Amino acid sequence: MAYSYEPHHFEDFVVGKEFQSVGRTVTEADFMMHSALSGDWTELHTNKEYAKDTQFGKRIAHGPMTFVQSTGFVYRSGLVERTAIAFLGMNYMDLPNPVFIGDTLSQTMVVTGQSELSTRDDAGLVTLEVEMTKQDGTVVLKGDMKFLIKTKAGEE
Repeated sequence: MAYSYEPHHFEDFVVGKEFQSVGRTVTEADFMMHSALSGDWTELHTNKEYAKDTQFGKRIAHGPMTFVQSTGFVYRSGLVERTAIAFLGMNYMDLPNPVFIGDTLSQTMVVTGQSELSTRDDAGLVTLEVEMTKQDGTVVLKGDMKFLIKTKAGEE
């Protein structure tokens, strides 16, 4: 069941806890907005006739666009609303399958790490293992995301 969650402080993240995002259908507008923002107008993403002759048979989403959708699912869930200080990167990210216009995506997020930092008492490091899938269960993104999250003491 997909739903929004209450914002979580560092102490609220428990290793092994799983969260599920809502779903979202990818549109033509998503492709065009990403191309316009990034400046990436590669024909595989923007030229229907060119894409017909590729191994995919039609246009595919930009890899970075798929990643942006993934980060959007984390933020849209509400988990890190007003508690995230920074997105610190990823140790790895795989994009094993393409995303097409009309695909409906959703994401599972599992807490795989929670560690205090010796340099700060107002925040800690939280790692989420994410897996984004299409409507048929095909995995389109898998990776881990590291966030600097406020502690409850950091709110005072």
